[in-house]
Amino acid sequence: MRIERTTKEVIITLPASINTEDLQDFLNYTRYKELTSNIDINQEEIDKLSAKINKDWWTKNRKKFIK
Repeated sequence: MRIERTTKEVIITLPASINTEDLQDFLNYTRYKELTSNIDINQEEIDKLSAKINKDWWTKNRKKFIK
């Protein structure tokens, strides 16, 4: 593995033998960190949003699970 930093980017060179699922997990995490780096929100607000999303999802999908 080789890591190189330029003025505009970081270049990571990996061997072709790397597990692609592990690489995808790493890239997903890196993208998540990039997207959330400027967000200022506390855990309580996250929990409220998560509960609302779950409630809305259950309302839409209830009929698929309960007959």
